[in-house]
Amino acid sequence: MRQILFAGVIGMFLTVIGTPLLIKLLARKGYGQFIRDDGPRGHAGKKGTPTMGGISFILATLIAYALTKVLTGEEPSFSGLLVLFLMAGMGLVGYLDDYIKIVKRRSLGLRAKAKMSGQLIVGIAFAVLALQFKDSRGLTPASTKLSFVTDFGWSIGPVLFVVWALFMILAMSNGVNLTDGLDGLATGAAVMVFGAYTFIGVWQFQESCARAGDLTNPNACFEVRDPLDLAVVASALMGACFGFLWWNTSPAKIFMGDTGSLALGGALAGLAICSRTEFLMALLGGLFVLITMSVVIQVGSFKMTGKRVFRMAPLQHHFELKGWSEVLVVVRFWIIQGMCVIVGLGLFYAGWAADK
Repeated sequence: MRQILFAGVIGMFLTVIGTPLLIKLLARKGYGQFIRDDGPRGHAGKKGTPTMGGISFILATLIAYALTKVLTGEEPSFSGLLVLFLMAGMGLVGYLDDYIKIVKRRSLGLRAKAKMSGQLIVGIAFAVLALQFKDSRGLTPASTKLSFVTDFGWSIGPVLFVVWALFMILAMSNGVNLTDGLDGLATGAAVMVFGAYTFIGVWQFQESCARAGDLTNPNACFEVRDPLDLAVVASALMGACFGFLWWNTSPAKIFMGDTGSLALGGALAGLAICSRTEFLMALLGGLFVLITMSVVIQVGSFKMTGKRVFRMAPLQHHFELKGWSEVLVVVRFWIIQGMCVIVGLGLFYAGWAADK
């Protein structure tokens, strides 16, 4: 368990001390946030705030994971490396989007087709590789079966699995991207979910079929390839995001940008897929789902009826326009996210206890 502690502490330390250096570098280069004219009026003062801050916690997570392995003498796992690959790959797509917005002065960043192509390339690579690398017990990082607390039902096959994995990756990465509209909102929510996955990884390791030697009743234990290393990755991400939040909370000194939001969404999807908790992610990341659905409802309603359900979408801006302060919206949305994590972990435990 030293790995989990080391990863979290190192990740937090690196972002707490490293993010101010990144802020100075980005400010010196003039890489400031572009604010759209159709956004809430109170956001105008954020124009010019350094963005692409996701670089900070991406690098911190990668370094924390590597240093943890060196300090403990443990070998990295394929599951852990694949989640990190997905995080970094999606972060690279987001970085290119941010770079074009800032340097090329094109407010929408990458062309839609180019951005989607980048996400598809990274997502497909992850999905295909996740079905490789069998361990001594024949387990691969991902499974072709759908999962809630554990795998259930029939195998959907490798082709449909790739499609399903892509859906999860795109949904979560864009969900975090939509949530990243207020200071600290997406970062704080992500900290809670990564904390939940740290707990889930530890629990799955303690109750794994490999440790229990129980192969006759797979529902009584967890068939996950590298649960402890997934907990290490989740802890590194939790610590890195927690340290970044020091500088990202209101009034934010730096924004994560698409660099950070796509990376976090990719990491969340990767953890869900590799830990066999795919449908549970919809609850654990409930705030991201809620905000994404607000956009879907707004767009659908306007196209079908010509009327808007919310004053503005995503949902957080609706409440801003109702007169809520930015800090009030963020704190209340954090409470909602905390409740989602509590309920999600409760269902995770209940599902395990029921099979026990």
